[in-house]
Amino acid sequence: MSAQDARPLRIVVADDQASVREGLVLMLDLLPDIDVVGSAANGRQALDQVAEHHPDAILLDLHMPVLDGTEATRRLTAEHPEVAVVVLTTYADDTSVLETLRAGARAYLTKDADRLHIARTLHSAVAGLSILDPRVQATLLAAASAPSAPRPPEAPSPGSGAPSRDPDATNQPLPDGLTRREAEILTLMARGMTNAEIAATLFLSANTVKTHINRVFTKTGSRDRVAATRYARDHGLD
Repeated sequence: MSAQDARPLRIVVADDQASVREGLVLMLDLLPDIDVVGSAANGRQALDQVAEHHPDAILLDLHMPVLDGTEATRRLTAEHPEVAVVVLTTYADDTSVLETLRAGARAYLTKDADRLHIARTLHSAVAGLSILDPRVQATLLAAASAPSAPRPPEAPSPGSGAPSRDPDATNQPLPDGLTRREAEILTLMARGMTNAEIAATLFLSANTVKTHINRVFTKTGSRDRVAATRYARDHGLD
C-alpha cells in the first residue's frame, strides 16, 4: 500500500456561501478517508489555504468574490500543480465547464452530487484521472453537436464607411476581463436583443445566456441592461 493510500486525503474546501462551505466541511470530514485541513470563502483565501496546508486536493466553487474559481484554478495549477482542483458548482453551462477545464481543473461536479460521489471524485482526481459529472458531459456533448453560430458581417473595406465595432473583429484585449463570448452577448444586448433572441442567434440555452449576462453585469459594474448598453457604447462594443 502506498503512503497516499495509507492516510486520509487532505483537502481544502472553498465556497463563498458559509452554509454550503460549513456543510461540506462537516459532511466530508465525517468520512474516514477524507481530512478537511482548511476552508476558504473566496479565491484569494483558497490560494492562501493551499499554500499554508499543501493539501492533496481542493474542492472549489466557481463564482466567488475577490478571485473567481476559474482564475483561482489557473493560479493553483501554475503555483501548485501537485494539488488536484475539483470544481463543485451549480453552473454546468458549456462556457463555465470549458473555461475551468482549460484553466487546469481535473474534475467538474455539480452541487447535487452526494458526499460519496464527491469523495470518489476527489480520490480519482488526486490519482490523475479526469472526472465529469453526467450533467456536465451532456452539456459538452450538446455544445459539440450544436451548429456553429453564424459569422458576423465582414468589416467594410477602407473608405466604404465606419469600421466594424464587433468584438470579434479584433484580437485586442477586451476591457475589464470580458471574454469574447461575454463581449459578443454584450453587443447583442446593446442592439436591443432579448435573452431569447440572443440564445437563438448564438445557439445557446437561455440559462447559459443568463449566466453570461450576470457575468457581464459583474465585470462591467452595470446594474441593469441600460447601464450595460451605455458601457458597450463607451467601449465601442455596440
